[in-house]
Amino acid sequence: MRLRFGTFMAPFHPPEHNPTLSLEQDLELIRHMDELGFDEAWIGEHHSAGSEIIASPEIFIAAAAARTKRIKLGTGVVSLPYHNPLWTAERIVLLDHLTRGRIMLGVGPGALPTDAAMLGLEPSEMRPLLEEYMAIVMQLLTTDEPVNYSSDRLTLKDARLHLRPYSEPLFDIAVAAVASPSGAKLAGKYGAGVLSLGATVAIGMDVLAHHWSIQEDVAAQHGQVADRNKWRLVGLMHIAETEEQARKDVEYGITQWFRYFQNVAAFPQMAVEGGDIDEMVDFVNGGLGVIGTPDQAIAQIEELLEQSNGGFGAYLTLSHNWANTAATRKSYELLARHVMPRFQGSVGSLIGAADRAEKSRPELAEKQLAAVDEATARYEAEVAAT
Repeated sequence: MRLRFGTFMAPFHPPEHNPTLSLEQDLELIRHMDELGFDEAWIGEHHSAGSEIIASPEIFIAAAAARTKRIKLGTGVVSLPYHNPLWTAERIVLLDHLTRGRIMLGVGPGALPTDAAMLGLEPSEMRPLLEEYMAIVMQLLTTDEPVNYSSDRLTLKDARLHLRPYSEPLFDIAVAAVASPSGAKLAGKYGAGVLSLGATVAIGMDVLAHHWSIQEDVAAQHGQVADRNKWRLVGLMHIAETEEQARKDVEYGITQWFRYFQNVAAFPQMAVEGGDIDEMVDFVNGGLGVIGTPDQAIAQIEELLEQSNGGFGAYLTLSHNWANTAATRKSYELLARHVMPRFQGSVGSLIGAADRAEKSRPELAEKQLAAVDEATARYEAEVAAT
């Protein structure tokens, strides 16, 4: 199975940075990834806490689609409890047409309690609402049957889509999962993929295989098939040509990222440890991810493939802004040049050809020299005969 590569862009920016320039930087990174041959980019939705500044992944995706040609673009994720599911489905279908099938729909309950609080939602309400609204979205996208729904928050009467999807039969749909089994259950019910956001944190790595078993079981119960090719793992990486350079690169912004999860975002599933930069880098390299070289990145992905107990479809590096723009672009270039080919079958035949040529070189070189000697002798003989 060819492993796809991409990014999961929340994004993360220091609150004191110019937000207009930060958004431009994010768009340019996706354009850069498109040129490098990355497969996917998933864009987040957040409304509070000051760092994750994209409020509408759909609007951002429309801007990114105009700058790119091939890369697929997904909502990572639309927080379904925040939205009328009819309009969510309408917007994603419109994007499906505007991008000519490059759109992907990722959904989740919403990660920041500070977002939900502004809507009067309690954390305990989020997952039940996700399940209810996901059922509505899937009915709208896959059937022409009208939706009728009523609750204290939403009413739908004979709701239908008037524009059907561009993609045939449908664009990719994925459900976010961190530690709880709810995402895997929902994905199994609808034959959707899973976005494993906590794949490289300790709790996430411990439950990877367990989540897959849950998805398979639930899929079978609902007549669906759990497809590993739709399973996406999100991890942390910044790579450079040497580990020393990579560690130096992240001095730019890793402290702000750690402090955001330690002190600001009420998202305990992403608990990180480290008091200074060295401790932070060591914490990442202790299993959370890679701040180092392409070879270290390859080893990390191989470990995840083994731990998944059967493989997955895509590895997404979290867009974290630990390094400045130049070093970040270089990291993605090194991923494309040295890491991606190892998992996509594009260099195996070349390496094999080089190995065979090396083994046969002594014999063939000797024959080549002999042929030159023979040609020289023939020429000299012709000259002597004239």
